[in-house]
Amino acid sequence: MNENTNITCKETQERLPDLLLDPASVPAPIEAHVADCTTCRGELGSLIATFEALNAWTAPEPSPYFDTRMHARIREAQSAAPEGFFERVRSFLLFSTGRQLRPMVAGALALVLVASGGSFLRIHGIPGHQVTPISATVNDLKVLDNNAQAIQQMDQLLDDNDDQDTPPTT
Repeated sequence: MNENTNITCKETQERLPDLLLDPASVPAPIEAHVADCTTCRGELGSLIATFEALNAWTAPEPSPYFDTRMHARIREAQSAAPEGFFERVRSFLLFSTGRQLRPMVAGALALVLVASGGSFLRIHGIPGHQVTPISATVNDLKVLDNNAQAIQQMDQLLDDNDDQDTPPTT
């Protein structure tokens, strides 16, 4: 950056086409910066060289049968049967920029994230929920244990009733 002006090289390089095409519209500080800065002066020189090369170039003349062949191709395309669905999808995917697909892809990814998050919670367990099913053997052991406890409680009740039925001995 030049100390004499408060203009940066970036600002100057943005105005270089204006300096080349319409020098009257460019402020004096930018011209002064180009005169003092070797980088900006080199960029202006390469821009001038590019414009001179473009001015020297001449476009080739089309062949004399270009229009005839072009019209024949247009008629051929108009009379051809319309493409099938899969051919249209294929050409869309091959030749489009994908701008129309971006919202759909973002939505699909969001759906995948939500689904995988739910799966993650289900795998690692939510409090109060059982993650894996209990095997039949474990269920049978629990039933037997509950039965044994029920039998013990019934025995205690019967013992208590027997004590109440017998008269006290004196």
